[in-house]
Amino acid sequence: MSPYESGRFAETSDLDGVACPADVARIVDEMLCDLEAHPGEWENTSLETFLDALSRSLQGLPQLYRNHGEDFADPPTWKQFAEALVMATGYE
Repeated sequence: MSPYESGRFAETSDLDGVACPADVARIVDEMLCDLEAHPGEWENTSLETFLDALSRSLQGLPQLYRNHGEDFADPPTWKQFAEALVMATGYE
């Protein structure tokens, strides 16, 4: 990675199949494995920066769906929660 590039999002399996807490737990396990394998590649590798990015990701997710012409479920789905988790790994 060049010094001018920002970090990347965690690499996980497809999020479309996330439908329950066990699926989200699997995604979190994959995120942890990715972080351990590539510790310097994520944008937000500390708990502090990750939680800040997670807060911003959760706030921005409904607008992201609208920008893509999709409805944001109310209440949000497990898939949407998993999307926010992965989004927080690379959020600037």
